[in-house]
Amino acid sequence: MVGVNKRQIRIGMIGYKFMGKAHSHAYRDVSFYFDSEVEPVLQAVCGRNDEGVKEAAEKMGWLSYETDWRKLIARDDIDLIDIVTPNNAHAEMAIAAAEAGKHVFCEKPLAMTLEQARRILEAVEKNGVIHMINHNYRFSPAVQYAKKLIETGRIGKIYHIRASYLQDFIMDPKFPLVWRLDKEICGSGTLGDLAAHSIDLARFLVGEFKEVTGVLETFIKERPLVEDSSGLSGKASEDMTGEVKVDDASLFIARFENGALGTFEATRFAGGNRNGNRFEINGEKGSIRWDAEKMNNLEVYFHDDEPGLQGFRNITCTEDIHPFAGAYWPAGHIIGYEHTFINLIAELLHGISKGISPSPNFHDGVRNQAVLAAIETSSTTKEWISISSLLEER
Repeated sequence: MVGVNKRQIRIGMIGYKFMGKAHSHAYRDVSFYFDSEVEPVLQAVCGRNDEGVKEAAEKMGWLSYETDWRKLIARDDIDLIDIVTPNNAHAEMAIAAAEAGKHVFCEKPLAMTLEQARRILEAVEKNGVIHMINHNYRFSPAVQYAKKLIETGRIGKIYHIRASYLQDFIMDPKFPLVWRLDKEICGSGTLGDLAAHSIDLARFLVGEFKEVTGVLETFIKERPLVEDSSGLSGKASEDMTGEVKVDDASLFIARFENGALGTFEATRFAGGNRNGNRFEINGEKGSIRWDAEKMNNLEVYFHDDEPGLQGFRNITCTEDIHPFAGAYWPAGHIIGYEHTFINLIAELLHGISKGISPSPNFHDGVRNQAVLAAIETSSTTKEWISISSLLEER
């Protein structure tokens, strides 16, 4: 139900499966938790399969649906285009939306290449529309609180970040060649899908990357073709296979502009890890740890604790002092994965009301893409790659 006297932002979403479900839920619930000057209206959702998108529209509460994304963008009853498609469609859709004067919210990674990301950024800036990229893990209250501790100097100068994003869902050699394993559609494997989150968290918490060197590896070189996909999985063909051209694992080390060092690992072959997005940051005065599978908790260590009591303390970040947490439940009543999207959407709506593009926006998308490109280059050349040199190239 639309709030009285509130400005409506009419959403047109392209795509409707895993991320479409998460985004739809956030639009529906954000006004329940946050008092924004604008309120989202689920105006239309778009997908290629008429039966599938119609069913999704009815289930998720969209007022209408389209099967042609160009028609969706052309509609005059749409204010913001939300892109939750596979990666190869982001650039064309985002640029078209910007040129039509629509605000743009896009899934990560922003594009297939750095050049595509630049063109997307140029389009939104040229047309003066609001833009944001979906790095939802930034919006866990625990991560936001880690940012506050770092900004206020509680752990001092940062020396290290070690981050990992570990999954295991494709370890079976018979797992099909879904779109996340098709280079023509996704661009890269664990690098763009998983490590992109670690890169964004590192930039958010530590600072800008200076240079990187890394390695990419594909363990299963051939897989059954997919006959029908749903979410992260799909039905495997019994007699047709295809070559896997994306990485199953990516590892890299980094130097940051502020002198910090970073080690990063992303893999889909870490048995027992369903969604192990983790980081540890070490500074001169203390350390911080976070694990997405325990997303309400932040582990913090301070060097100046008295002897005998030193060690990591566990903070449950559900109190009013913890960013975004006060919008939900009393202290100790935990929130979940879906609330990171609600928090992000609240920021997006606030940005639209104020006429600013909240971070992470497409400037962040371009910088993240530069780090991804540098790692890919390094995996071939076996050299350190400067991020600034890539950003300066045209």
